[in-house]
Amino acid sequence: MNSLDIDYKPLLLVPALLVLALPLVGSFSTWLTLSMAGLAMGMIIFIIASGLTLVFGLMDVLNFGRGVFIALGAFVATSVLGAMGDWTASGQVWRNLVAVFPAMVIAMLVAGAVGLVFERLIVRPVYGNHLKQILITMGGMIIGEELIKVVWGPQQIPLPLPAGLQGSWFLGDAAIERYRVFAVVVGAAVFALLAWTLARTKLGLLIRAGVQDREMVESLGYRIRRLFVGVFVAGSALAGLGGVMWGLYQQSVVPQMGAQVNILIFIVIIIGGLGSTLGALIGALLVGLMANYTGFLAPKVALFSNIALMVAILLWRPQGVCK
Repeated sequence: MNSLDIDYKPLLLVPALLVLALPLVGSFSTWLTLSMAGLAMGMIIFIIASGLTLVFGLMDVLNFGRGVFIALGAFVATSVLGAMGDWTASGQVWRNLVAVFPAMVIAMLVAGAVGLVFERLIVRPVYGNHLKQILITMGGMIIGEELIKVVWGPQQIPLPLPAGLQGSWFLGDAAIERYRVFAVVVGAAVFALLAWTLARTKLGLLIRAGVQDREMVESLGYRIRRLFVGVFVAGSALAGLGGVMWGLYQQSVVPQMGAQVNILIFIVIIIGGLGSTLGALIGALLVGLMANYTGFLAPKVALFSNIALMVAILLWRPQGVCK
């Protein structure tokens, strides 16, 4: 594709929102604090939504039960971090990361394993039927939440930040929370890995080719069903990672936390365009920034600001910004 054919308009949406908000907020330090908080929130939502947009775009599966993987990842991280109290209580950041990264990995492994069972028992019988997918995956999420209550209990459990990720850095009068910087770095790493895998690897080539012409890929000897199951498992693992990040962001976990985030996830993938990883990133950042700006400027408007954003985007591009 010629560079002149690239559509740059979607890439300008986030910078445009940042610039537009500055005069409305007034204070540069307040704007910087709100912007960093919005970007961090957006990156966490992107991590959660990226797996769902992959699953829908590549497998044509509407998984409304994604919330159970989010909650499961958060609760697994709670147990892992609780067992590493000496490491999380340390003021040394490297010791905190030694605790946080294993919690992320274990949460992803558990969520991925449960995702494999979820795909085989719940999703596989309803391939090709979106209405049944919505109904049965929502039922699966309800059952999953009840099982989480059996293991960890129904009550809210605190998930405090490790000591080294607490507090803020100050740039003039602007307070930049350390954990939010960490969230932005993790989100950027996830996006880079996904983009590289889909665009630069043989695995990504096979996945994209399987979406376009499944029969041709199978005729070459590749088992496309196994490949797509792997995509579902990877998407579930990303939801588990997002649950860890969201739980630390909220500093508490409840069994219903996945269902509470579901609305934001679907707003993000509708804004971005179903199946687009870049679109999910843009949509998530727009949602995070919009939530923080409107929460500061007009708290009552914040209640429906993201839905209004989605409507505005769809009036401009009904298929989503990157579709």
